[in-house]
Amino acid sequence: MSWNTFGRVLRYTTWGESHGPALGAVVDGCPPGIALCEGHIQPFLEARRPGQNRYTTQRQEADAVRILSGVFEGRTTGTPISLMIENTDQRSKDYSEVAKAYRPGHADYVYDAKYGLRDYRGGGRSSARETAARVAAGAVARLIIPEVTIDAYVVELGGDPIDRAGFDPAESGNNPFWCPDAAAAARWAGAVDAARLAGSSLGAVVECVAHGVPAGWGAPLYAKLDADLAAAMMGINAVKAVEIGDGFAAARLTGEANADAMRPGENGPEFAANHAGGIAGGISTGQPVVCRVAFKPTSSILTPVPTITSEGEATEIRTKGRHDPCVGMRGTPVVAAMMALVLADHKLLHRAQCG
Repeated sequence: MSWNTFGRVLRYTTWGESHGPALGAVVDGCPPGIALCEGHIQPFLEARRPGQNRYTTQRQEADAVRILSGVFEGRTTGTPISLMIENTDQRSKDYSEVAKAYRPGHADYVYDAKYGLRDYRGGGRSSARETAARVAAGAVARLIIPEVTIDAYVVELGGDPIDRAGFDPAESGNNPFWCPDAAAAARWAGAVDAARLAGSSLGAVVECVAHGVPAGWGAPLYAKLDADLAAAMMGINAVKAVEIGDGFAAARLTGEANADAMRPGENGPEFAANHAGGIAGGISTGQPVVCRVAFKPTSSILTPVPTITSEGEATEIRTKGRHDPCVGMRGTPVVAAMMALVLADHKLLHRAQCG
């Protein structure tokens, strides 16, 4: 069975392929009475939209969303919300070589191994184009959690991290890299240009922080908030690792250094640190929820790479067409969308059990 649905109470299903006529999402479980129109969704799609600068794929898509169901007189009805985004700038001929040979690092071979056939045009269902539907669904989820503010930004690109001393959240909206460090953004411009001109690509690390999550969302065992966040982030195309809080760095600390010491405060406990990333025992603590997501370098590159044909013969392949030299940049709004979808689902789960 192929799984295209994520979530428990708030569930979304994405559909469509990279070079099909359209793609979209069906969001089910959204509470009724929430104000919703295309204007609530479009700004988030604009943040992810391709072709906005020379550092991303030059595919030109308006990514204009249409709400087909689930809304009446400007408010959600409680029934499935269907969202559609048309594809208008496909160039399937760019993938003639991909039809004959597998791109290493991409899903070409495993799709053939699983299904016995594949849509090679832009990767079909495995294309990062699918994430536009997730961003649209995430915009709906944000309306369910108005108490939460979500920020996402790139903290490392091509192995070059930001300087936390120069961290400025507002700066991430001033450059094409979603970078909160102006000096790092200037360095990254040269690195991405060099990779693109060389026919190569770079990886990136995206950090996402949710402020305003109250204590109590999540569950102790099989619906842990951090486990669902990890699953959501790992489900994004090209993601190879996820950290919650300190992540791997926590393994290098002592117990006393890793503990988030607590003191009494006027509005509940006050924490001396947030090594746990706002989640303990699978349940939110009331601190900011923090996760970091590692994107691998884009697999579609112009540099020839050894591979095999669908008949098993040795060959080389270079992927023509329009591709992101660093997928992590446009992946940043996708990470934020997945954070919103998981938090909205857990808010509704908490309400269902605890009232």
